[in-house]
Amino acid sequence: MNGSYDSSNIQILEGLEAVKKRPGMYIGSTGPRGLHHLVWEIVDNSIDEALAGVASYITVEILPENIIKVTDDGRGIPVDIHPKTGLPAVETILTTLHAGGKFDHNSYKVSGGLHGVGASVVNALSEWMDVEIHKGGRKYTQRYEYGFSVTTVIDHGPSDKTGTITWFKADPKVFKETTHYEYELLRNRVQQLAFLNRGLTIDINDLRDEEHILNKYMYEGGIREYVQHLNRSTDVLHEEVIFCEGEIDNITVEIAMQYNTGYAQNIFSFTNNINNIEGGTHEEGFRMTLTRVLNNYGKNNKLFKKDESFVGDDTREGLTCIISVKHPDPQFEGQTKSKLGSTEVRKIVGSILSDGLERYLMENPNDAKIVIEKALMASRARLAAKKAREATRRKSPLDGLGFASKLADCRTKDPEKSEIYIVEGDSAGGSAKQGRDSEFQAILPLRGKVLNVEKARLDKILGNKEILSMIQAFGTGIVDEFNIKDARYHKIIIMTDADVDGAHIRTLLLTFLYRHMKALIEMGYVYIAQPPLFKVQQGKKIEYAYTDDQLEPILKEFGPRATIQRYKGLGEMNPEQLWDTTMDPNTRTLLKVTLEDAIEANEVFSMLMGDDVAPRREFIQTNALYVQNLDV
Repeated sequence: MNGSYDSSNIQILEGLEAVKKRPGMYIGSTGPRGLHHLVWEIVDNSIDEALAGVASYITVEILPENIIKVTDDGRGIPVDIHPKTGLPAVETILTTLHAGGKFDHNSYKVSGGLHGVGASVVNALSEWMDVEIHKGGRKYTQRYEYGFSVTTVIDHGPSDKTGTITWFKADPKVFKETTHYEYELLRNRVQQLAFLNRGLTIDINDLRDEEHILNKYMYEGGIREYVQHLNRSTDVLHEEVIFCEGEIDNITVEIAMQYNTGYAQNIFSFTNNINNIEGGTHEEGFRMTLTRVLNNYGKNNKLFKKDESFVGDDTREGLTCIISVKHPDPQFEGQTKSKLGSTEVRKIVGSILSDGLERYLMENPNDAKIVIEKALMASRARLAAKKAREATRRKSPLDGLGFASKLADCRTKDPEKSEIYIVEGDSAGGSAKQGRDSEFQAILPLRGKVLNVEKARLDKILGNKEILSMIQAFGTGIVDEFNIKDARYHKIIIMTDADVDGAHIRTLLLTFLYRHMKALIEMGYVYIAQPPLFKVQQGKKIEYAYTDDQLEPILKEFGPRATIQRYKGLGEMNPEQLWDTTMDPNTRTLLKVTLEDAIEANEVFSMLMGDDVAPRREFIQTNALYVQNLDV
């Protein structure tokens, strides 16, 4: 793998104009998400050098004016003349779509950026890009503007280093919404890459302000330390992280897993450092094998009562697991790489997990017994929940005690047009029922705070009347009976007071949806209503302000005689006001709940809603400076 890497390794597939015409096709969007994607396209090239065993450190820097600088100590991009283009190889790579060494398995055994579009797309969407290459004992530079080279490759003489340094400034004419990079978003992904590539040092530095922010990551334990990091807010059942690794047919597999006292299962799978949020064949192989191995161990060691055995969910309750596969030629389902489709991986993962887990259980009988007992408790709770779950099947609005009186349903039966407001309290619920458009808007008032599902098993969750009402109303069922196609509303809108209690109820509801109906969030069906904070009135003239920033210009316009009402709760608004401000599709503001990063979302829910206080305190102290709306 450390062999020659020159222009003959670079293959060309097509040119660059399409990128400038339709940038969203290549980076997802021209909003903040696409802007940050530019960084990963360059970093991925450096990661590929590390995967090839020829780079040991990467540094990512955000410079003043939101210029990005990425440095590695790899082999350096080739600078010799490419035989087909007659241009230096670096220029061919940076100005031609699908030109790179990723298609040549002699240069890279595995690669995250398999399309070969990375650096050229960044170049095309940047005001300028500079590259500095240290290779073959020489230092070279070249500059590009809007995707075109404006200098030749310049030889600066001897160098005792190897590697590539890339600077670029995103084009504000493309990224009209913002060219500002969020440090925390970049830092989180850099840390994840360090976990996934054990022994690799990755620094990330924010040098935009006088007070520089510097973070350095290197994990000798790799994904073992990743699992410990994810479980830091939980009580673990066994101190040692179970770790299995192996290589079959040039496919490398690493699996790290640890059980905690919680009830959520958190399995995160990666292929060549790409998070496959929809799982795939590696996850399927893991799930089937885990259930089989634990069933066999329980039976062989007489830990089961008569007729007891596990189903998959039993063995995954309270499990945190990372599956990392390095594959020379992975096949994905769809363009987004969110699901691995390579069929051979299922058996390979199963084989490696089976060998490693069976060995661990034999060598650690105390831990093995704890894991089996955890799964047995889950199994018995599952059977108890089976009867409770039958109550969640909604055949008609009259099913379920008291349910019909709670839900004010809409008349239309078309889910795409229907929306349901989950409203805090009877007072606000009454206003919402009177103010709504009953043709397409349903209202479900909740009494009191919903159960914190982070600390409860399914049988207890299904005994909670408020949660039962929601499950019955949504129509999707829950857990193994969940079916997104049965959703009765394609807008589920959480409407709570703009105070601390309202924020807590909203968090409890989101925790329930994330843990037990995540597909509703993934499909974009979940929203948060934005009621106004202030009503400003002068005579018959009324305006509403949703933030403090909106209040100032309204007060200036109205003058000194204006009266201000600060809304503490939805119940303070009459039905007409609630409709005008929060429920009328023509004037309301809704925030769609999205899952940009499922792993980070999982960490935050565990931290905020779990038992461990220390990480929650640390989170609040770290983020207190960024709070925008806080009732005191």
